Amino acid sequence: MDEFNLHMTGDIHAITAANNLLAAAIDTRIFHENTQKDTALFNRLCPPNKEGVRTFNEIMFRRLKKLNITKTKPEDLTPEEVTKFARLDIDPDSITWRRVMDVNDRFLRKITVGQGPDEKGMVRETGFDISVASEIMAVLALTTSLSDMRERLGKMVIGNSKAGDPVTADDLGLGGALTVLMKDAINPTLMQTLEGTPVLVHAGPFANIAHGNSSIVADKIALKLVGPGGYVVTEAGFGSDIGTEKFMNIKCRYSGLKPQCAIIVATIRALKMHGGGPQVTAGRPLDRAYTSENVALVEAGCVNLVRHIENTKAYGVNVVVAVNKFATDTDAEVAAVKNASLAAGAFDAVLCTHHAHGGKGAVDLGIAVQKACENATQPLKFLYPLDISIKEKIEAIARSYGASGVEYSEQAEKQIEMYTKQGFSGLPICMAKTQYSFSDNASAKGAPTGFVLPIRDVRGSIGAGFIYPLVGTMSTMPGLPTRPCFYDIDVDTETGMVKGLS
Repeated sequence: MDEFNLHMTGDIHAITAANNLLAAAIDTRIFHENTQKDTALFNRLCPPNKEGVRTFNEIMFRRLKKLNITKTKPEDLTPEEVTKFARLDIDPDSITWRRVMDVNDRFLRKITVGQGPDEKGMVRETGFDISVASEIMAVLALTTSLSDMRERLGKMVIGNSKAGDPVTADDLGLGGALTVLMKDAINPTLMQTLEGTPVLVHAGPFANIAHGNSSIVADKIALKLVGPGGYVVTEAGFGSDIGTEKFMNIKCRYSGLKPQCAIIVATIRALKMHGGGPQVTAGRPLDRAYTSENVALVEAGCVNLVRHIENTKAYGVNVVVAVNKFATDTDAEVAAVKNASLAAGAFDAVLCTHHAHGGKGAVDLGIAVQKACENATQPLKFLYPLDISIKEKIEAIARSYGASGVEYSEQAEKQIEMYTKQGFSGLPICMAKTQYSFSDNASAKGAPTGFVLPIRDVRGSIGAGFIYPLVGTMSTMPGLPTRPCFYDIDVDTETGMVKGLS
């Protein structure tokens, strides 16, 4: 548990370092362009070697190609070409790339950089995201090879020039260095369960911020290892509105893989909450409604489960509901969930006690999943085609939530227009929204309908390969609660064992 949660193979550290190297390069490039003439800037970018010969390196040829400059020697460029090559002319107000750290630090959501006396007044507002929200994490999870990762990292757009052209990591000369920082992180970690079942652990893009799925590389390795008759279980974070939707419309598009079955995990307690149960507050004991039998409350909450089932079935996969049993759940409550699941079209609904009994408690689930896979006959159906507009894709996803419409802020409208003009409208959509409700309102339980979904902003993860709208007040940097779990974490100084992570 402690190795799994603390640092592991350092993937998140590699992502953090790579992300922040790019952030530093952006501000540094703006600084140097603002303090140097074109010729001086060009001469420093292309200095002579020991023999006194000036050359372009490999990554510079990528920029030359982008600018349609076919010359191969620095001295052959005209003054106009020198300016085009050397001056990115980044518009500070357009920069979307933020620094990251792997700590929930709400006070870094908005910061000011450049206040040091040597930065010559080049101050701008920016902020931090949580490391797993970095586009580099999404790239890691969606890449298919080292060469593919190199291309994706280089294509990441950090903002625009003042002329409105997208500026990439390769324009900054950084795609290769980012790949070097990430070259070991691309390898999944092989672990095992307590019962010896192999598990590949790789990548961790937040499901409510990014696409929330295990990596394509890990899935393909697992499929190769189990062979044609084997089974691979892969995770899609949260429910059908976030995890499943992004798994199908983003990950499956890039991997070319089709799942035969989707497992929806449900608990009696969660369904009671969606049925109108009392509010649950961290640090306070659960209300008795969640620990004593109340079939009516469970049945009322099943409207939420039904929508998850219907949304998932729409992709052409069989659905098995896993009822994750708590000690206080009763047979009548479990039966209510099973009945509602089957009535909604689930292939099966199975009681699971693996938390208490290990693998033995999930044998019935395994059998049900095997049967569901063997009976899978439909092709994969996407929620939307890629060739429609950004807004049409957003609205198709919003309708699957139960929304009657979408409301765009002025900033969102501006960004959509810009990404469309830049030629990125053909990318899939990755909605950043709360996981607690189908709507943007975390307190709207059950299966709300008729609401208008507010889009606050729209950003592009061009290297990863998606556009991500920010829904409502969704934040990309979480905050710590009043009593964080670090209160319970310590080390036994006699044995070196970590305490408080179980």
